[in-house]
Amino acid sequence: MRSFEEINEKIKKGKVVVLAAEEAVNLSKEKGVKYVYENVDVVTTGTFSPMCSSGVFFNFGHTTPPMRMEEIKLDGVTVHGGLAAVDGFLGATQEDGIGGSYVIEKLISGQDVFLSANAKGTDCYPRKKIEGYINKDIINEFYFFNPRNVYQNYSAATNGSNKTIYTYMGKLLPNYSNVTYATSGELSPLLKDPKLKTIGIGTRIFFGGTQGYVVWQGTQYNPNTEDIPKKPSRTLAVIGNAKEMSREYIRAAKFKGYGVTIFIGIGIPIPILDEEIAYYVTRSNSELITTVRDYSKHDKPIVREVTYQELKSGKIELNGKYVKTAPITSMNVSRKIANELKKQILNKEFFLTKPVASLPSKSDYKKLNIKSNKQEKVIKNKCVNCGLCTGYCNALYIENDTVKFERTKCTNCGLCSDVCPVGIELPWGLIN
Repeated sequence: MRSFEEINEKIKKGKVVVLAAEEAVNLSKEKGVKYVYENVDVVTTGTFSPMCSSGVFFNFGHTTPPMRMEEIKLDGVTVHGGLAAVDGFLGATQEDGIGGSYVIEKLISGQDVFLSANAKGTDCYPRKKIEGYINKDIINEFYFFNPRNVYQNYSAATNGSNKTIYTYMGKLLPNYSNVTYATSGELSPLLKDPKLKTIGIGTRIFFGGTQGYVVWQGTQYNPNTEDIPKKPSRTLAVIGNAKEMSREYIRAAKFKGYGVTIFIGIGIPIPILDEEIAYYVTRSNSELITTVRDYSKHDKPIVREVTYQELKSGKIELNGKYVKTAPITSMNVSRKIANELKKQILNKEFFLTKPVASLPSKSDYKKLNIKSNKQEKVIKNKCVNCGLCTGYCNALYIENDTVKFERTKCTNCGLCSDVCPVGIELPWGLIN
């Protein structure tokens, strides 16, 4: 058994043994899993694939005079406000203008983008309009927060209909004539630690060319009971400083007939804490299985199971004929990420973090079923005891951090209701 602390100490002393995932697979074939466990400390992984559920937060910095930005655009692409005066969120798949992912890529590349924002104007934020160019060095914060990345094992796609369809898995030819796939196989991070024994909240990762972190389970997180999942299963929510990222590992993209997306490069180090982890990190493309699904049907039925070795061969048998297979994930860049992460660990630039909490083993994953009738629910508007009203009225005061009302001093002037931030009709709402 090893610990995170022991491995980090070996990194500090320059004695750590690190292999990229493909190297670990080959070593296991030659000398066995036990040898890998006894002689290897860390295995690095990598994936570079379109990950639509991605986006960036901004803090643009306060203007002079101050402004509460509302209608915000960058190079004509809508940025969502409603966070604070000068904060915003841009989703990678935002479709207007050039597309969200292209704005993100331009900013990461150090290019200027055109900011325009309007506002209604208030006493404390009087400015109503701003226009001009910004870049990543001008603004305060610019960081990725991706709700769903690094699918554990995404299904391959085909098309059983009699017409060509255009999807986020690319162009799918009619009558099961091609297959596309989007997982890096034996390099894929969550296939190397399928039970997430070493990956959790707080795990440090390689993210877009810099260091980032796992912050939660990803959306559509749906672990199953398979030893090594053959379906999408687990996902990760991740965060990282976009100012430090490189266009080499973050690239805007667009699929015809679907829309914009973004390639995200992520690598995760897997510490070899025990022999079970050594077993999983050494599973090869010939042992890792995914499903091929028919994207022409809404429920995407499974057509067959297939190994990544078969997919990587360039053709598989489908319904009695051989058809071409093609990856969406760049194996070249995925491998480069695993090797770069290995290099950073060996150079004492990247240390492992032990998760502060594990990710769940179960989830309540479900499809959306919209209700046809609205259920009325009466919710009483209660005082939150902030105390703001007590600064304007002698009938209201704070006692033991609770707002109190002295009826005899009330003149029914209404000033307290005028300042209540949660909308209570004071003072009677406080009494009742």
